Amino acid sequence: MTSAGFNVTSAVTSLTLEGLAQLSEHRSLWFALFLSLYVFVLSADSLVVYLICSQRTLHRPMFAFVAAVLLNSAAASTSVYTKLLSELMSGHGVVQVSRSGCLGQAFVLMSLGGSSFMLLSAMAFDRYLSICRPLRYAALVTPAAVAALLLLCWLLPAAMVGGAVLLASRLPLCRSRLSRIYCDVYSFVSLSCGGGATLLSEVYGLITAALTVFFPAAFVLFSYGRVLSVCLRSSRSFSSKALHTCLPHLLVFFNYSLSTSFELLQRRLQARSEPAASILPSVLMVVVPTVLNPVVYGLKVNEIYRHVKRVLGCQRAA
Repeated sequence: MTSAGFNVTSAVTSLTLEGLAQLSEHRSLWFALFLSLYVFVLSADSLVVYLICSQRTLHRPMFAFVAAVLLNSAAASTSVYTKLLSELMSGHGVVQVSRSGCLGQAFVLMSLGGSSFMLLSAMAFDRYLSICRPLRYAALVTPAAVAALLLLCWLLPAAMVGGAVLLASRLPLCRSRLSRIYCDVYSFVSLSCGGGATLLSEVYGLITAALTVFFPAAFVLFSYGRVLSVCLRSSRSFSSKALHTCLPHLLVFFNYSLSTSFELLQRRLQARSEPAASILPSVLMVVVPTVLNPVVYGLKVNEIYRHVKRVLGCQRAA
């Protein structure tokens, strides 16, 4: 049994991304679409992050978390779009990626995804303290506290996902075909031969998802629920202002949540879905959050929007 497992593991040295190969049917169209999206996402994220860093009026905890979310979005986009564009440009009929390359991409995407949920929960905590505990806000939300929260939101998901990737890397694989346009740990584990090691990897994956996605999401809902209850008992002008500051963060949160839920549902139905249809959720998972995030923060946050209009107005005048 040990020898057979070793042979299986050694034989599967690369994986075939069938979802990505299916895009080659209309290669030039997909290439133009993904290139346009990548340029837009990188430009929009960079503009908003630059404004937050350069404008002293935006040097506040809330905007530090916004910049961190957009940096995550830009990094995740680079991880996915560069692979998409290089494969579409090469024109290979079969798209293959090494085991280590697949797990590397899975680590980047999953750790950044978990980090984004934790950053959104930190944002929700910031808004809760600002609106519900204004007298204690300055004492609690110090620069040191913000820096500690940022490190926690980046390092905890990286450590948890790193453990999941390490467990997955030790699994013997019996299959090598993924109906995906990118790699994730869940799909990688689904290719394994089963047994105790696979079960351990799946249980650890659930724990990782709970700590980096589900608990932060529940905390976001709890925090904004408390904000809403305070707004209902306050004056109309106060409620309007408070809800307006929370709206962009809620839009981004629901954007991530719906995309993630759609992705999880598709995984459950993947075995019964057509191969061509199975790539749609993974395309949406890449496109929707990365495109909408800078749009929401750039247009719906008044402090940022004023600076965006000023910069774009100067560019047009030039």
